[in-house]
Amino acid sequence: MTKFGPKASEKVGKAMHEMKEGTLKSGSNGEKVTSKKQAVAIGLSEARREGGKVPKK
Repeated sequence: MTKFGPKASEKVGKAMHEMKEGTLKSGSNGEKVTSKKQAVAIGLSEARREGGKVPKK
């Protein structure tokens, strides 16, 4: 059984793309995201918010 659904992989991919372009910003202070781990976390968080299949934090 897979841990993550298609919505999650789509969101993470989009967040990684935005990070590489330099347009991904963190939510709390609005600074540019430079870490891959942070980009993945943002993507998973967005997928969670939209009801995608993502394990709990």
